[in-house]
Amino acid sequence: MEPVPGGEHLTEAERARLDEAIRAAERLSRVEFSVFIGTAEGDPRSFATQLHNSLVAPSRSILVMVDPVARALEIVTGGWVRRTLTDRQVELAALQMRSAFAADDLVGGLVRGIHMLAEHARPPQTLHAGEA
Repeated sequence: MEPVPGGEHLTEAERARLDEAIRAAERLSRVEFSVFIGTAEGDPRSFATQLHNSLVAPSRSILVMVDPVARALEIVTGGWVRRTLTDRQVELAALQMRSAFAADDLVGGLVRGIHMLAEHARPPQTLHAGEA
């Protein structure tokens, strides 16, 4: 789990809630989640992609970047993650987040969006047939 930069936007309780959501998402999906809350330097998509590429395991990671001032949200997924998480599923999670952000619920939107991403990113269940 990566730290949440831009922590000045969060209270201790909000930070703890977000940290717990990230840990739960990582356990569920076996994907690394990172959240950046702060000012994007330059183009938000390029900035988010640079952040994602700097992660320890970008192929197995999802980065959620929120610039509250610019009202920008970017979600970047690694190649391994895209095996189970489609662009449409990412769009739906982003829509969920934006809806909460519009209601001035930054952390609630992130928590719900991260949960949605984790649900869809988790590997399919494999059933093992036992010997009769």
